[in-house]
Amino acid sequence: MADHFDLLVVGGGVIGLSVAWRAARRGLRVAVADPAPASGSSHAAAGMLAPVSEVTYTEEPLLRLGLASLERWPAFAAELADASGHDLDHRTDGTLDVAFGSDDLGALDDLAAFVSRLGLPAERLTGRECRRLEPMLAPAVRGGLLAGGDAWVDPRKVTAALLAALERAGGALVRARVAGLLTTSGTVTGVRLAGGESVGADLVILAAGAWSGSLEGVPPEALPPVRPVKGQIMRLRSPAPILRRCVRGVVHGSHVYLVPRGDGEMVLGATQEEMGFDTRVTAGGLWELLRDARELVPGVTELEVAEVAAGLRPGTPDNLPLIGPTVLPGLHLATGHHRGGVLLAPLTADLCAGEGGEADTALSALSALCSPLRFGEPGSPPHDHSRERVLSERPGHGEHTGHSEHTPREHR
Repeated sequence: MADHFDLLVVGGGVIGLSVAWRAARRGLRVAVADPAPASGSSHAAAGMLAPVSEVTYTEEPLLRLGLASLERWPAFAAELADASGHDLDHRTDGTLDVAFGSDDLGALDDLAAFVSRLGLPAERLTGRECRRLEPMLAPAVRGGLLAGGDAWVDPRKVTAALLAALERAGGALVRARVAGLLTTSGTVTGVRLAGGESVGADLVILAAGAWSGSLEGVPPEALPPVRPVKGQIMRLRSPAPILRRCVRGVVHGSHVYLVPRGDGEMVLGATQEEMGFDTRVTAGGLWELLRDARELVPGVTELEVAEVAAGLRPGTPDNLPLIGPTVLPGLHLATGHHRGGVLLAPLTADLCAGEGGEADTALSALSALCSPLRFGEPGSPPHDHSRERVLSERPGHGEHTGHSEHTPREHR
């Protein structure tokens, strides 16, 4: 393994691997440092690509990012499947958001009106129409909203494909924990591993999820404001799928989702708990998931429990990710994606790689939404970006092909 790279990504989840793979395909010398890549929150995630069905009243900027990334997913999935030889279980049957009681139905009506005002593709359905689409839904389901453009993938297959594709593209894996940054004259020059070894890099991208805010050597003004948000999840198994599409529901005010896999597995989730770095799976958390899921799809209680898990989502103060340069030269961020890590992976890779260049005003606007500098102190010194162009302007590194450029949707 080389001891110096053009780019070193700290963190081997779906975000870090996507960024590294895209950079390696552009011809850069790339490494990903992670003691156990593809085993963290990405491994526990459900994989919903659902910006429309997850929209909330105060998160329209996040919706804009999600729509732009969803638009990139078909090409990203096809490119990754070709590069890795792996199937991603990428499905595009949409999401059915359903309501259980009269109060939940009122909330769904409000959501449908909000989605309509934004001009998003969604169809309001009666309870009978919902059951026509998904016969296993409970008779008590009162109505629904079909977001036909939503999709989903299997994150475990995606990260396995990214690992294979990264290796084929010449990327390296450093299977060790990064203990801290190395700096020279106020500029990042690499990282120090837990074992004491050093790895040099022209640019370090911190993509360590919920742990991104605890890396030694990062000055306070560059430290990402990321916190862990616990999510418990269940995987159920049946001989054949009992749902055709993702079903999300509100049951007595509690949110639950069911995501079918092609092999008959179903992902049931997920709690949202502010519990710090606690990854215990609790009886109460699982009971709440099963209780609410059973109200929507009674047949889930007959399925085999294949796995239970808890992951830590990286949350930020405004629920927007942190992507781009920090005030510390040589350090970029690609973290803080909270519930949207899988959805936002293609867009994050493009933003980190500078796809489209500065002339792409749409991409520049999206980049501004998630700039880590948005939390900076007024009057902070301007950042010198000259060293940060390693991903897009290095001679000979923009010639690779296989990757087609996509224009993000301007529509919110």
